[in-house]
Amino acid sequence: MKKPRLSESQEDYLKEIFKLRELNETVSMQDLARKLDVRPPSVTGMIKKLCAMNLVEHEPYKGVQLTETGEKIALEVLRHHRLLELYLARHLNYSWDEIHEEAERLEHVISEKFEAAIADLMDHPTHDPHGDPIPTAELEIPDSPSLVPLPSLKAAKSIVIGRVMTQDKDILSLLFRLDLTPGQEIELIKNEAAGIRVRVNGSQYLVPQTIARLIWCENTET
Repeated sequence: MKKPRLSESQEDYLKEIFKLRELNETVSMQDLARKLDVRPPSVTGMIKKLCAMNLVEHEPYKGVQLTETGEKIALEVLRHHRLLELYLARHLNYSWDEIHEEAERLEHVISEKFEAAIADLMDHPTHDPHGDPIPTAELEIPDSPSLVPLPSLKAAKSIVIGRVMTQDKDILSLLFRLDLTPGQEIELIKNEAAGIRVRVNGSQYLVPQTIARLIWCENTET
């Protein structure tokens, strides 16, 4: 797609606005500052620039929203990023807690030819190793099961993990060791104040609530 010439930082803002909108109806300046680890005045300055470029809109109390053009750019960057994550994991033996940082470095510089080549090599995948949907070449989000955070579910014997909503290396490493990864079937035994008690491959764990909220699942019993 033909797009305005943007800096890596500007593309990162558009990408993070899109990702935050998946979780919240409203994306605030404070949300962006925390997510991007920058000072609020820097966020304000960048959003003003992106507004002037007609890539975002910002209204008090309504937060930051992508324009149609801004959303297409965000989806293109996400497509690069998530294809790279899967390529690194599947073909270069990167662990799933390493792929995010490497993809962050590469997502802005790969060509459309390279993007098309790795997509074709991997038979046009729909999801990356964390369960995040990979936008299609037409920049559309593929269909996915309806997922909710693990603490939102009641006790059930057949729950399938669909997506892990974090890039924190320590948390990802822990979840990998416990087999709490996308595609894994688990049993939700009990929702306790201290955490969610689950059974995975015959082993029982108490997953802290803060981590359980990052594990999005589908109850396959219903």
